[in-house]
Amino acid sequence: MDDYPLLNLFLTMLWFFLFIAWIWLLVTLLTDVFRSDDLSGWTKALWTIFILVLPLLGALIYLIVRGSGMTERMAREYQRRDEAFRDYVRDAASPNGAGAPSTADELSKLARLRDEGVLSPDEFAAQKAKLLQPHPTAV
Repeated sequence: MDDYPLLNLFLTMLWFFLFIAWIWLLVTLLTDVFRSDDLSGWTKALWTIFILVLPLLGALIYLIVRGSGMTERMAREYQRRDEAFRDYVRDAASPNGAGAPSTADELSKLARLRDEGVLSPDEFAAQKAKLLQPHPTAV
């Protein structure tokens, strides 16, 4: 332990952190390249080769040329994921499961159809009784 001073340990940790940050930047850039809808396959391949062969120059040029669009593409992806999650939660929280309408919704639709004259009072009563029958629950 005496042959490795504290300053060298600090510098080693700093270089390690910078290396991890550099890897994260390259992964972020390559993810953005492949996420872009406005680039053709050949353009994506050229950007990928440029970023991997000349990493520092490639990363800087990519950030200068396409940096403003990165934020927009990332925001769209986050919004898409958020909407998908909200749809999943809405479907899972539905009392009948899988987004099926509730019994109250079905009864209000039947009442509207009855009021509009589409259903007769007897048909309404039959459909209402059918809806209000207890369903066996799967365990």
